[in-house]
Amino acid sequence: MSPRSRGEIEAADVVFAAVSDPLVELWLQSMHRDVRSLQPLYAPDKSRADTYREMVATLLDEVRAGRRVCGVFYGHPGVFAQAPHRALAQARDEGFEAHMEPGISAEDCLYADLGIDPGTFGCQHHEATQFMLYERRIDPSAYLVLWQVGIAGDRSLRRRVTAPAYLALLVERLLRDYPPEHAVIVYEAATLPIATARIEGMALSRLVDARLNLQSTLVIPPAQAMRGDPAMLERLDLLDRDIAQAQAPR
Repeated sequence: MSPRSRGEIEAADVVFAAVSDPLVELWLQSMHRDVRSLQPLYAPDKSRADTYREMVATLLDEVRAGRRVCGVFYGHPGVFAQAPHRALAQARDEGFEAHMEPGISAEDCLYADLGIDPGTFGCQHHEATQFMLYERRIDPSAYLVLWQVGIAGDRSLRRRVTAPAYLALLVERLLRDYPPEHAVIVYEAATLPIATARIEGMALSRLVDARLNLQSTLVIPPAQAMRGDPAMLERLDLLDRDIAQAQAPR
């Protein structure tokens, strides 16, 4: 949490919390006298889309009542989180001031825990179900990160875990670009100081048997070397020579 984020929490009239653990909520309560949990809006067999709409309505009700409202969401509030974006957009549409403070996302933790620099080979990110539903061009020479792989194929927004048959369809799609024995990683970031990240390697073909949940992310390392573009290299060489000649003393 940045000092600016903490300042927003302390300056608010009311704080709404959608956090990952009851201990985190207790920590927030040490910063502010009025912290209200949004977690009760979730329920078994209830569409998460309904929950997100209710979250937005809950925050906006207090804003319309003239209060300074702060919504606290785990990780980065703008990464794989619909309610914060919708709440800000709705508030602005109604003429209220609204802004988002950045946080540390699971992506940031992933780079640190796995020792990945996305600038080395490149990195593509997709939500797992969206990846299955749309045609995507995959570059096997770059990292591929699939988010929410634990609910891959779920279009109901009700499930908390997907069935092996849905994972089998995802694996079938991935086998177009990767060999079945290609090593992949199931990753889950730690959300408390006393926890450790989950980093579990396996062959791509074994993903259907993996233990997955909502927090699981699939990381697929490059399967082939990057291929150079000779035509572009030649054009860059010509450009370098032209610039060098133009800058040479006469």
